[in-house]
Amino acid sequence: MARAQANERIQIGVIGYGKRTGPVLRNALREGAVQVTALCEIEGTRLEAGKKAVEVGYGKEKKSASFKGCATYVDYREMLEKEQLDAVVIMTPDHMHVHPSLAAIAKGCDVYCEKPLTQNIAEGRLLAEAVRKAGTVFQTGSQQRSEYAGRFRRAVELVWAGRIGDVKKIHVGVGGPPIPCDLPTEDLPNNVDWELWLGPAPMRGYNEILCPKGIHNHYPQFRKYQEYAGGGLADMGAHHFDIAQWGIGMDASGPVSVTPPKEGESGLKFTYENGVEMFHGGFSGTTFEGTEGTIQVGRGSLKVSPKKLMEEELPKNAKRVTSSNNHFTNWVECIKSREDPICPAEIGHRTATVCHLANIGYKLRRELKWDPKKEEFVGDAEANALRSRKPRDGWSY
Repeated sequence: MARAQANERIQIGVIGYGKRTGPVLRNALREGAVQVTALCEIEGTRLEAGKKAVEVGYGKEKKSASFKGCATYVDYREMLEKEQLDAVVIMTPDHMHVHPSLAAIAKGCDVYCEKPLTQNIAEGRLLAEAVRKAGTVFQTGSQQRSEYAGRFRRAVELVWAGRIGDVKKIHVGVGGPPIPCDLPTEDLPNNVDWELWLGPAPMRGYNEILCPKGIHNHYPQFRKYQEYAGGGLADMGAHHFDIAQWGIGMDASGPVSVTPPKEGESGLKFTYENGVEMFHGGFSGTTFEGTEGTIQVGRGSLKVSPKKLMEEELPKNAKRVTSSNNHFTNWVECIKSREDPICPAEIGHRTATVCHLANIGYKLRRELKWDPKKEEFVGDAEANALRSRKPRDGWSY
């Protein structure tokens, strides 16, 4: 399909409506350059709630004469086939990020997709290559790069400027690895398309812990289970490992070795080619330890020790991060300019890969050598087999 012209509104479809969708959708409704025209959700109550949110948002906030209503769909494939969309926002569970993304890219749409970008390493490379070949403007939902009062951007710029000297160690405090899903089967509600929720994941019975009924004010616990996500490690790790790799200039690459502890769900070590060591565990956020000081950054704080390292302004010629105060707006601006947004697919894939590497390390409990260029373990067939999984019948890539 033809993309919107510079003076036209970008027609957007939303895939998935849950707790995280709300903030992103509110951004979309406030963005004058876009118009949400369709919404897709596999649970009926949420589908109607999403439609109402869009229609009320435009009625109260914009009074847009051009808005003709919000079309609703259960199946994203039908939405992409029937609607004339320029872009899509994907807010589905982790295991259902890549299939809708690839379908949208095939239709010529730009994409905003939640993090962690993937359920496994191989599908991430597949997605990154599809984005590259199509010229898609793809934003990974790693909003710490844009928001939270600029604390993370400031931390990265301080590291880049050498304020703490040479970085030697990084600590990333996030949750642990996932577990196999052992939930019992419950009665399937009549307004849930469970087969579509499962997508490429193995077939199993419905459970409300995975897919809550109706409107809920919590993040569903599918994140805990390896069939659908990467545990707490990948959930917040997709944010904080992202900042860590950004700070040391490795956000389009990765470590060269993975050393897990003999037991426990923290303490795993990554080693980079330049000698930097990154550890899973510690303060809830990202901590850079350098030869001259420490930077500790989280969503509510930025602490630099010694404090004086942060007090002076950076030199005018200091390297700066991409200017972005709103992650969604950054994506929209890049759709118009056709430039890369602040967290494109390649970076989203590389960050997710770090999380997957950690989970593989915890699973195998032995040191692993990783080649970030080839994206494979060195001489390790058992580990390499864990980079991918075969999708369920009917869900090939």
